[in-house]
Amino acid sequence: MSKIRIGIIGCGRIAQRHAKHINKLGVLAAVCDARKERADNLGKEYGVPSFDSIDDFLQTKEMDVVAICSPNGLHAEHTIASFNAGFHVLCEKPMALTSSDCEEMIKTAERCNRRLFIVKQNRFNPAIEAVKEKIDRGDFGKIYSIQLNCFWNRNFDYYEKSEWKGTKKLDGGTLFTQFSHFIDLLYWMIGDVEEAYAMIENYAHQGVIEFEDSGAVALKFKNGVLGTVNYTVNSFAKNMEGSITIFGEKGTVKVGGQYLNKLEYQSFEGEEIGELKEGNPANEYGEYQGSMSNHDRVYENLIDVLLNEGSISTNGLEGLKTVEIIERIYKSANA
Repeated sequence: MSKIRIGIIGCGRIAQRHAKHINKLGVLAAVCDARKERADNLGKEYGVPSFDSIDDFLQTKEMDVVAICSPNGLHAEHTIASFNAGFHVLCEKPMALTSSDCEEMIKTAERCNRRLFIVKQNRFNPAIEAVKEKIDRGDFGKIYSIQLNCFWNRNFDYYEKSEWKGTKKLDGGTLFTQFSHFIDLLYWMIGDVEEAYAMIENYAHQGVIEFEDSGAVALKFKNGVLGTVNYTVNSFAKNMEGSITIFGEKGTVKVGGQYLNKLEYQSFEGEEIGELKEGNPANEYGEYQGSMSNHDRVYENLIDVLLNEGSISTNGLEGLKTVEIIERIYKSANA
């Protein structure tokens, strides 16, 4: 196999990002979307076959991997269908909207002997990579607490122009669509969550979304670390902050900026984090921005795993853990 051949299910905005990197690092084989016009437009742009039927798309022989870029609530269905058709899968965040769906995805991957990759591109932010290295080396000593702040803007148009965003069935909630990458980092850096206490409200999006636009969460991790999550999509006019602050017996650090892209302050007993390599810019979606665009690193890892027996950066179990933590938060908030 000289180059990995990848097809895309779901031809919305994030699919544009995937197609760009697939075209650079592998081979875009085919695209599929329930809206024929959208599939045809992306297919025409890259000169590949386009489909509006999943069943027809999965008959494509010249394909090794399917990238799932469909709405959140369809990730499990589309992933399982792709496995059953014989393909590896790269699934966008969140992995699914329930832990039971995540478990079915993992079981199907194992039964079909296929690989399941989950997109968690914030792990590749240079500042986050540097902090994770210090955690792994024990440079913080005992970690006491971690704080996560996510202050973004998602206005009425963001939801009203979408067929699925803002719905419980296909979107799932603000933590699933906007901030699941950040919840993943809490798990990746600190570990699994034992307890969650949460309050959520919908202040500015009544009648527009079926869930919260703001939340305040207290967490206790299984290793005893305390955590807080404060999030909102009501930041006036634009995104303001995505930050993580860690307090340990031998070190304190804050990674901030709008997209976890800046080392805002640090203090360590030992050597401090030096100059960081320049990261990728944020994903541009016209009227708004998303997280840092590290999909190139995601695809580089996928190719390394499939061609060189490399180590997968984010597997299905890690994707499941993020969903479990979000479920725990929402269960507390709705109790």
